[in-house]
Formats: sequence, C-alpha cells, structure tokens
Amino acid sequence: MFFLVLFAAVLPALALLYFIYRKDDLRTEPPKQVLTAFSLGMVAAVVSMFISTPLMVLGVFTEEATTVGEHFRQALFGAALPEETAKLVVLWLFLRRNPYFDEWVDGIVYAACIGLGFAALENVLYLFNNLDEWVSVGILRAFLSIPAHFFFAVTMGYFVSRASFGDISKFRWNLALALLCPVIFHTLFDFPLMLTQISGATGGLVFLVLGIYIFMAVKSKRFYLAHHATDASMMDQYSPPRNQRDLT
Repeated sequence: MFFLVLFAAVLPALALLYFIYRKDDLRTEPPKQVLTAFSLGMVAAVVSMFISTPLMVLGVFTEEATTVGEHFRQALFGAALPEETAKLVVLWLFLRRNPYFDEWVDGIVYAACIGLGFAALENVLYLFNNLDEWVSVGILRAFLSIPAHFFFAVTMGYFVSRASFGDISKFRWNLALALLCPVIFHTLFDFPLMLTQISGATGGLVFLVLGIYIFMAVKSKRFYLAHHATDASMMDQYSPPRNQRDLT
C-alpha cells in the first residue's frame, strides 16, 4: 500500500519531467543536471515552510480560513508567495555559474524540473494525509495541481532566462517578473479552489479555475516556443552565449 501510494504521488511529476526533458531537443541537458534540479525542487518545498510558518505565526494568514479575505491571504501568503520564492531562490543558486545554463530554453527546463520536484513532494504529503480517499485526491491533483506547478515554473524560467541572456538594462525587471508572475498565477489558481469551501457557487468557481488553467497552459507553450525559436536561430550562427549575467 505504501509503495503504491508513493508511486501514484510521484508518477505525474515524473511524466511531466520526461516531457520537458524530451522537448529540449536542440542541446539536451545532462540527465544528472535534470535529476539534481528535480531533487532541489523537493528542497524548495521544505524551504517554503520556513517562509510560510513565520507568516502564519505573525497572523498574516490563517490555516483555518473562513472568509473570502482569509482565503485570499491564505492563497497568497500561505502558498503562492512562500512557495514561488523558495523555488526561485533554489533555481537561482542552481543556475549561478552553471556551465550547462547556456541556452534561453534552459531556464524553462531547469525551472520546470525544480517546480516538478516541489510538486512531487507536496503530492506525497497530500496523498498520505488523505489515505482514505487517496485515489480521488491523486487523480484530481495529477490533472490540476501538478500541471499548475509546471506552468508556474515555465513562467519563472522564461523570465530568468530573459534576465540572464537578455537586455542588461532590464535585468532587475525580468528578475522581478520571474517571481511576480508565478505568484500571481499561483494565487489566481489557488484562491477559487479555496473559495469552494465556503461558497455555494462551486460550479462557477470550478469553471474559473479551468479558465485560469487553460490560460496558463497557453502562455507556457508560448513562452517555451519563444525561447526555443531564439535558440534555434542561434544554432546556425554561433553557440548561445554562456550565462551573460554574474548571478550573484
């Protein structure tokens, strides 16, 4: 039973990990680097708790949310902000002076690996905390929550690459967007789901979540294709530059 639940918890994340690994078809990243980033995503999940717990102790949000405002603060300060901050910090440290980070699309690939490692550990905790209904919880999270973490990460990686290889005058702006955009997407995704606990308009909220989900999926595809096209255009001219920014 233990191993079955564990397998079900990590399989969706591993499937998406293989997907993004195969999509990196110009200069595929070393498997060791991919697995290291995935493992660091699990570290990020632990780090996020050291961010969210003090915020809860200070009363910024509460775990026992009952009002719309409390659910919004829980979505933003209890989930989106600490989780995306932890992912970005881990991603930044991993890419800092990493010689394999030499293509625009690499930022997306490595961010996705970290995001999926985070989602895998989070999913393990969710399923083992809901053993009585782990099958239904696992199916729901496999099609919603884990892909959502993937979309958040693609967005983060897109802007990290822009900060690293793009116009140096926009370095700080792109780095800020690498945190701000995933936090916004994460909050908009989690908030309606949390509201279903207190609202009778469950159907409408579910449609809202699906709309946000589809929007993130479309944007993620566009982000990937944009960086992939940039890398492809460089392949015939010269090797993509090594990380132009001193990531310190």
